[in-house]
Amino acid sequence: MNKKRTVVIVDDEAPAREVIKHYLRDFPSLEVVAECSNGFDAVKAIQRHRPDLLFLDVQMPKLNGFEMLELLEEPPVIVFSTAYDQYALKAFEVNAADYLLKPFSRERFREAVERATQALQNRSAHKRTLAGLVRHLDAGTEFLQRVAVKSGAQIFVIPVQKLTWLEAQDDYVMLHTREDSFLKQKTMKYFETHLDPKEFVRIHRSHIVRISEIQRIEQTGKESYAVVLAGGQTLPVSKRGHARLKAVLDK
Repeated sequence: MNKKRTVVIVDDEAPAREVIKHYLRDFPSLEVVAECSNGFDAVKAIQRHRPDLLFLDVQMPKLNGFEMLELLEEPPVIVFSTAYDQYALKAFEVNAADYLLKPFSRERFREAVERATQALQNRSAHKRTLAGLVRHLDAGTEFLQRVAVKSGAQIFVIPVQKLTWLEAQDDYVMLHTREDSFLKQKTMKYFETHLDPKEFVRIHRSHIVRISEIQRIEQTGKESYAVVLAGGQTLPVSKRGHARLKAVLDK
């Protein structure tokens, strides 16, 4: 007897989850072990059940499908679903990921499941596909509005307006707010590109600061400087960072 493949369904709309469950009746080898209406519960469910297959909605409040993808340490094979996100569709097509454009037919669903089943036979290739999708999304030019961070069993969604400064830490970036600090596995280059330059400036290879948090600039040597932030932090400024600071503050 063949072992059943486990499935988790994530969609903030109950009717959409019901459609997927209804279509899955055609596949007795697939067993739904959890369904979630939001990304927070979904990350916990995935950690608990370690499913083979995930049906994941792209557009969800608080934590969308792409933000969820970043938080999964060992992502299962994923079939994304989306209603209208044209940028997402382009990303999927470029990286050959499976996706369903809502509303989708039973036949289209069957095709997605068949591709997902093939991906289950070669998970390493699917992981490379998902990594390519993340790289494609990272290459976008839209400014961030929020950042999702996983810390242990907790998930935090940090509005960008709460960020005061960012600090490079090996392969991670420490995000500082006035109340707390959060570690995110991204690069400083990513944040430099995706934070609004009207609000943030990179002053050093290891530091990005919110412009409105800068209290003063101090000269610490003949050609060296530092900034003092509203929270009391003193951060070094590189020559290139000083030039950026002057360009921003002289406007």
